[in-house]
Amino acid sequence: MTAAAPAVAVDAGSRYLRVARADGEGPPYLVDLPGTVPGEGLPTPDRVRGDRAAALAAAYAAYRAHYGPAGRLVAVVPHGEHLPPARETGEPPPRLLGAPHAVLALLRHAGTPPLSPVLVCDLGGAGVGLARCVLTGGTWAVSGPARYAPVPGGYGAAFDRAMLDGAGLPADDPEVLRLLALARARSTRRTEVALDRMVARPDRAGRMADTVVHEVAGGEITAGVVHRAFARLTEGLDRALAGLGQDRTPVLAVGGAARSATLVRHLAERVGLPVPLPEGTDPALAAVLGAALVAAGRVDAADRYPHAVAVRVHRTVGGLPRDEELVISPPGTLAPGGATVFAETGGERVRIGAAPAEGGTGREVQLLVRGAGARNGVSATAVTVPAAAGDRFHVGVRLTADGTAHLVLHPLAPEVPVPHRHGAEPGVREFPLGALPADPAT
Repeated sequence: MTAAAPAVAVDAGSRYLRVARADGEGPPYLVDLPGTVPGEGLPTPDRVRGDRAAALAAAYAAYRAHYGPAGRLVAVVPHGEHLPPARETGEPPPRLLGAPHAVLALLRHAGTPPLSPVLVCDLGGAGVGLARCVLTGGTWAVSGPARYAPVPGGYGAAFDRAMLDGAGLPADDPEVLRLLALARARSTRRTEVALDRMVARPDRAGRMADTVVHEVAGGEITAGVVHRAFARLTEGLDRALAGLGQDRTPVLAVGGAARSATLVRHLAERVGLPVPLPEGTDPALAAVLGAALVAAGRVDAADRYPHAVAVRVHRTVGGLPRDEELVISPPGTLAPGGATVFAETGGERVRIGAAPAEGGTGREVQLLVRGAGARNGVSATAVTVPAAAGDRFHVGVRLTADGTAHLVLHPLAPEVPVPHRHGAEPGVREFPLGALPADPAT
């Protein structure tokens, strides 16, 4: 009997392509690929840097070339980021999972009691992402993000560049960057102790400035160089935090820069109590390890919208007009980045007709959200839909990877193709609705 192909998770970052699996009942782990930097992943090729869809394809191609095809593929994406429609390649289409949901899945699998609300802070190579997460009916509702992404170079990359520049080493040489990653892996503790002491006691920083903490490509990086470069991280983080309110919120720090206890303490002093990752978890790998557990079916992503979504429809019953609520999506059905959910009854899609409003400007469609136990929905938003008399269509809703809702109208017999958006079929119309409310009672 042939064994089933394994489920795989991919986090295609600006500096590293990380592929992870969670086989059997064992812990999730980073897959070793030819050219991998231990504990980091495969260096992201220059040709795909800045193009997440291309980087995702490159990561999966590297995995497949060494291990064969995956049975299921989950791709981690920063909250709030879109990916272009995937090209037909014959590969399994990836399920998109936002980084905050992936990290929270890792904690849920480890049995960590959930704190709500919690701020997930992704301190990555490209930028700082802040997402406020609220547990609602077993589902994490994510809002935000506040993001700081310096161009060119990125957030974590700016720290590396400053260190290499300070040591007189080439900052754009891929081999030098690889050697820097290896050097940091060997001397993380020594570097962190020196940085922590210099930050805590500025009056003594000068005494330690000449201490060599890394030797890279024949050059020496001193504690003083690291200390000066560290300002790139704190200043960038403070810019991202500037838009947040003053409420203290527990914070969960992940990403490569979150390896620095000094930086995490800087974050916690400004936001709230730090939430620990499961023991032994590398914060740079937290998202892809959580996504691997989701891919393997060992934990639910808890990213589906927890409430029912409906539209207000007009019907004529016994010759009298009547307003009704047509449920499009039952609770816990809509998934960010997932397929469109259409209104159904008896296993068949409901057919809706639309007559133009007076003046021919279109018909206003009200979207409603209904919480558990509520008899009626609460108006979430409205959109004007151009329609002609006699138009009939199936009505649906989909969520993009960042949680933005779109009303989808699928004509029963489109005669004139409509330019498609967001990967929709020709003839299908989509109308952005914004973010759905986390709590329809408010």
